[in-house]
Order: sequence, then structure tokens, then C-alpha cells
Amino acid sequence: MKVAVLPLVRKDGQPELARQVYEALRDRVQAEYDEGGAIGRRYRRQDEIGTPWAVTIDHQSLGDRTVTLRDRDSLQQIRVGIDQLGDEIEKRLREPWRSPKLSE
Repeated sequence: MKVAVLPLVRKDGQPELARQVYEALRDRVQAEYDEGGAIGRRYRRQDEIGTPWAVTIDHQSLGDRTVTLRDRDSLQQIRVGIDQLGDEIEKRLREPWRSPKLSE
């Protein structure tokens, strides 16, 4: 699995938008949809199975069509437009892996 798509909550249209994002991503990369349990537990579950990125759909996503992209190794979180998300993940897949524990 390369990316997990997670709605922050299971209401207010977030699951529906998350499903749309998931459907668009799974044509490009190995993707999983998960809405079960608290968001922290879902992050940990994906971390345990080795999923490098998690995409979170939240209230802001509904208004401006951006999502939070979370990196498993660095725990860095950035906002990315839904339309640019697939390209961003594919770009990250092409980059050589580097341990976040190594200093630059």
C-alpha cells in the first residue's frame, strides 16, 4: 500500500469526498480507504503496515478542495490540492528513499 485515504469524521460529506479521492488515486497508485475508528488509530494502523502516506479529508477539504498529506517517516503534514494529489504522490514515489534519521 502506498497511500491511505482517511476522512477525519464519518459525517458532513467527508466520507463521500474521501471516496472520490480514493477512487481517483487507486487508478494511479496502490490506495486504501479507511474510515474505521479514531484518526490517530487509523494513522498508527497504516504506519504499522508500512503505508508511506496518508491523505486526510477534513472540513477545510469540503470548502477549498485541499487535503492533508501526511508522511509516515517524517510525520510532516502539508496541504495539497485534490487536483495535484496524484502527481504529488507519484513524484514522491520516484524520489530515492532517505531515512529521516540521517542529518543532511
